Amino acid sequence: MKLHQLSLFLENKPKQMRTPIRILADAGVNLIAASLADTREFGILRLIVGDWEKAKRTLEEAGCVVNVTEVVAIEVPDRPGGLDSILTVIEDANVNIEYMYAFTSGREDKAVLVFRFEDPDAAAQALQKAGVSLVTTMDLVDHT
Repeated sequence: MKLHQLSLFLENKPKQMRTPIRILADAGVNLIAASLADTREFGILRLIVGDWEKAKRTLEEAGCVVNVTEVVAIEVPDRPGGLDSILTVIEDANVNIEYMYAFTSGREDKAVLVFRFEDPDAAAQALQKAGVSLVTTMDLVDHT
């Protein structure tokens, strides 16, 4: 089970993040997760939303350049060693992690880890085989 993540390139200067966020708010698109990474020249805003197709269309109509990537979200116990056990499965499957971010809000004693893998299908298969719970967009919407 893979999720669709929207990625937007933003100039690394004040007031750049608010524009796409406001566009989505005005369109009634709910943000589930967001991550912002930067370099000296630009930032990458990564979003998981309840309706990625509407979000992509709305942002593009407003002039934003949007890239859609597949990510894998998993649920793990929110405790010391939770991430380590997942990394063991991923390493054993010899799958490269390109990046990751996490959140815990509203998940009781669980955390959600969002991974961008070089091979998301192989990673998802290895994680499922190891008994790791993969998370769907609907699972995330139900908990927000």
